[in-house]
Amino acid sequence: MKAERLAIPDVILVEPPRFGDARGWFSETFSVRAAAAAGLPDTFRQDNQSFSAQRGTLRGLHCQIGDHAQGKLVRVLRGEIWDVAVDIRRGSPSYGHHVAAELSAENGQQLFVPAGFLHGFVTLQPDTEVFYKVTADYDRAAERGVVWNDPDLALPWPLPEGGATLSEKDAKLPRLAECDTWFRT
Repeated sequence: MKAERLAIPDVILVEPPRFGDARGWFSETFSVRAAAAAGLPDTFRQDNQSFSAQRGTLRGLHCQIGDHAQGKLVRVLRGEIWDVAVDIRRGSPSYGHHVAAELSAENGQQLFVPAGFLHGFVTLQPDTEVFYKVTADYDRAAERGVVWNDPDLALPWPLPEGGATLSEKDAKLPRLAECDTWFRT
């Protein structure tokens, strides 16, 4: 398994090997041993999957706080996304900065987003399925978020001409400057 620390080194781009032949390919997408060697946690507690019918479906920017803060290992089963992690750890030298990667079923790459980061993605193809492992159970009371188009973050979302397709909840999230300090370094 290849593991590359991105410009914010706590965020890791992972590429499991694929072994192919005339029938197709096989890939071990997660193992505790390989995760430890790559610097990933080995204590994932829940698996999640989403399906987005339209290109330009934007999900985020989300996190959970307190005892339910989640690290996420994200991969695409079908289609392609632009996946982003925003550092919201007060005191971090990269506070308010982001890193991103294009993840697709074709490239097989995964992005590890640790606790203390906002996470979001936009679909680059229709009929996209995203699968992610998380390090803590979901808790609605611990859920937080920041609006996707916060001008202070200035994320370069690669949106189609028609713009983003959002949930009502995500469209109404506050700006980061309006939020409490959820994480400290």
